[in-house]
Parts: sequence; C-alpha cells; structure tokens
Amino acid sequence: MSAGDSDSDFYGDAETVSALQSRVDSFDVEGWSRDRADLSIPIPQQQVKTEPGTAQLHNPYAGLHYARQLGETVDEFLTRLPPATTDATPDLEWIYIYNPHIPRKDNQSPESQLVRGCENEGPLGPQTRLGTFMEGGTARLHLLRDFIEKSNASGRAKTVIGREIDRARGEAVRDILALAHMSHVRCGKWMLFPEPADVTEVWRAVARATADGELGIAAKVAPRAKEGPDKARLICIYTKDFIDKDDLLRVLIRMKDLGLVKPAGRPIYYKCDAYTYLGIGSGNVWTIKASLYSSTDIIAHGKGVDKG
Repeated sequence: MSAGDSDSDFYGDAETVSALQSRVDSFDVEGWSRDRADLSIPIPQQQVKTEPGTAQLHNPYAGLHYARQLGETVDEFLTRLPPATTDATPDLEWIYIYNPHIPRKDNQSPESQLVRGCENEGPLGPQTRLGTFMEGGTARLHLLRDFIEKSNASGRAKTVIGREIDRARGEAVRDILALAHMSHVRCGKWMLFPEPADVTEVWRAVARATADGELGIAAKVAPRAKEGPDKARLICIYTKDFIDKDDLLRVLIRMKDLGLVKPAGRPIYYKCDAYTYLGIGSGNVWTIKASLYSSTDIIAHGKGVDKG
C-alpha cells in the first residue's frame, strides 16, 4: 500500500480539510516573512573544497563548512569533521550530509531560515510553504492551550476534564499534521543516540549509506558539546514524508542491516520536523507526544502490509 492511498483518511473529515486548505491558500507568506525578517539570520560560511562537473547531483548545503561537499569524498568529509572530536560552536551546531540524488531547496534560501533554531532540519522540498504551516500550526496550538486552561479551571470532575482534553489534543494533532502535509512540511527523522565512544563508527555507516542513497534524504550528527561531552550524541536520519510508512520501514530495515538498530534492542523513535518547528518537544505544555512513531509501530505496519 502506498502512502498516497491513505492521504484522505489521514487528513480527516472534509470540513477539516476544507478549513485547512483555505488557510493554506489565503495565507500571505511574503508578508509573514517580512514581519519576521529578524529570523532570517545567515549561517556563517567558510570556503570548502568544491568540484566542477557535479551538476547532475544536488547539495542544499553547498559551501557550508559544517556539511559534506560534492567535491570531497565521504572519507575526506569524515576526516575533516569527525564527530567524536569536532567541538560544537555557534556556527557549527551540527555536522550534515545530504543524499545528492534528491533535489531540495538551498539551505540558505529565505524560507529555510524562517524559524530560529530550526535552520538545520530536513532540507525543504520545492513545494514547501513553511510560513503557511507556522502561522496555522501556531494558531492551532494556541487554541488547544486555551481549551486546556479553561477546562482545568471549570471545576468539573477531573476524569471528565481529562477525557475532554485528551479528545481536544487528538484533534489538534490531526489538524497540525494535516496542515503540515498540505503545506509540504513533510520531512521527519529517525533518531539514534550512540555513546561518544561509538559515535564515529555509527556516523561513518550513516554517512556512507546516505551518500549512496541507501537511507533517507539527509543525516546529521551532534558535535562534541562543551557541557556534557560524555553524553550520548544525537544522530538524525531524515526521510522525505512522515506519513510514508513504507519508506520509513525501508530506512529502518536498512539501519538494521547496517547494525545501527538491534532487532532485540530498545526501540528507536521517529519525529516529524513539523513538531520541531512548532516547539513540540519532550515535556511540552500541550502534553503532545514528541515522537510520531516508534520502530515497533513501523515494524507492525510492515507486518500488516505483508498480511494484506
């Protein structure tokens, strides 16, 4: 079953789809960008090795020193930016590699810079309308927060309030994900947390597979932090569409083949970039679950498809 077959079910009822589509169509992205011009902060760059003759390949991070360039081999990139010993700085918060076989917007495009702190999420697709999503998604979270506060102050039984808040939260999540998909804010990431002693080996496998087009559209790894250098590092493996569970399963299986995920080990988790843009993280005020899926969920999806 392809992801497109389930789009109508995923989006929700016709009234919700119509309202969200109207918001998408009518939103003034240019005006939103002007009002928030202070968020368009360029990321410092430095000269890195480039190479002619790579027009058939793509790299949204061309010229950015914290990313692999088409003019360097993966081994050269890994030698230049080893995650175990590369220190985090204000202009090097992540080390990035891109799947060069997939076209995406330049990371320095104005839209890619709209949301402070999220400049290095999954590269935006050619149809992405991030400003549209941010306006609608933020408004929807405000509505949910207002409902939660008023419900808690109503004086009714806690069990009744809890059920109503759970229902409202579920509706808000469906609306946000529907708006994200219609606005083409579709990237998401599998998250790995290797220990510092293992991060170089794990990142090497991820980087090579990403460059060869075997995993997702991109990947990034956290460099060594000044505070907490002994903590587990985060590696994100990006996919193109958070509702395409078949693709998520494909990437998960390849990660298992590479030894990045243990069959009998603890599950790993997948988060959509839409949540990251809106600030829906662990312990958020709306008590929305920060991850969208676990590896257990996606494996169960694969078994269901096989049975079908």
